[in-house]
Amino acid sequence: MPLISGALYWPEIDALLVADLHFEKFSSFAPSGQFLPPYDTAMTLQRLEGDIDLTGARKVIALGDSFHRDNGVNTLQPQDRQRLSALTGTLDWVWLAGNHDPSAHALGGHCAAQLAIAGLTFQHEPRPGTKGLVAGHLHPAARIAMNGKSARRSCFAYDDNLMILPAYGASTGSLNILSPAFQGLFDKSALQVVMIGRDRTYPVGSSRLVAR
Repeated sequence: MPLISGALYWPEIDALLVADLHFEKFSSFAPSGQFLPPYDTAMTLQRLEGDIDLTGARKVIALGDSFHRDNGVNTLQPQDRQRLSALTGTLDWVWLAGNHDPSAHALGGHCAAQLAIAGLTFQHEPRPGTKGLVAGHLHPAARIAMNGKSARRSCFAYDDNLMILPAYGASTGSLNILSPAFQGLFDKSALQVVMIGRDRTYPVGSSRLVAR
């Protein structure tokens, strides 16, 4: 079940899947002299808490790049660390390694490179030719054109073998699924797209997708 937040809820195992939280992204700019308000982590946590309450999920699978950098674990504000500890302490929580945060940490939950459940594989980066893979990393978005107008929104993208979740974090960007980064990942004849609207998700026919 795709949610308007960018999370995916799997009722059969009572799990909430989220990709690319990028906690502590704004604070990561401070060493270079760019002092951005460090509120992105709190905003993402609020979104996550809301989805957990909405779905009643008992398991969370974070598909990598949960932190914008490995030492982001150490720059968490005390109140954000407390909120995160409350979540990992009450839920079955799995942190999968990403390219931004490959190292294991001690925030609670279980750290792993990948996870296999019910014939599906969960990992951070999508790989071509892998059947039953659920991943993140690329922050997919779709642009559609209709009646002379266009709209661009983050999206879920999938075919018979691969699903890529949109980025969940409050400070993340997105990449058009027709860009070269997605080349060879999907069977174009089987590609399905679900765009995130303001108050619901929308399945979109691949024929309506445009690059720009």
